[in-house]
Amino acid sequence: MKEVADLLNGMLRDAVIRNYAVFGAVAQMRYTDSVVTVDLDVLVDLADTERLDPLRPIYEHCARLGLEAAGEAIRVGGWPVQFITVFSDLTREALENAEETVLDGALIRVISAEYLAVIALSVGRAKDHARVIALLDAEAVDRERLEALATRHGLTKQWETFRRRFLDE
Repeated sequence: MKEVADLLNGMLRDAVIRNYAVFGAVAQMRYTDSVVTVDLDVLVDLADTERLDPLRPIYEHCARLGLEAAGEAIRVGGWPVQFITVFSDLTREALENAEETVLDGALIRVISAEYLAVIALSVGRAKDHARVIALLDAEAVDRERLEALATRHGLTKQWETFRRRFLDE
């Protein structure tokens, strides 16, 4: 994880990206028991969003460092790292409110538990529902804050359906 943190913080320092935060399954592991994942997802805000290939500066930067692309990911240490650009107001807000933490001795930004849950709710796959359940079971989320975020981002219906289906409410 240190290699990933060093890469991300270097890209931030070198203005390849404006902001980043780990999200998805690896971020969830900060709050719950370990989960199975094949890659590390990083949400990024790019310096140049008008490009047809917005991730190209990231891939070029990584290539200069000797890091190779493996499909849609860049292999960093033992991790295939997938870069995902901010794709909604919710993900932009989540990125802006990401928390700094130390993993493997390196400072890294991670999406907070409430935002992870609401992003998962917005995507709505079975594994996303499982993520919300795990975060709730671990008492990693403030339920009132989760509900407020869901409402603010137009996900009230999804939250109500989730509650009825999985929380028996």
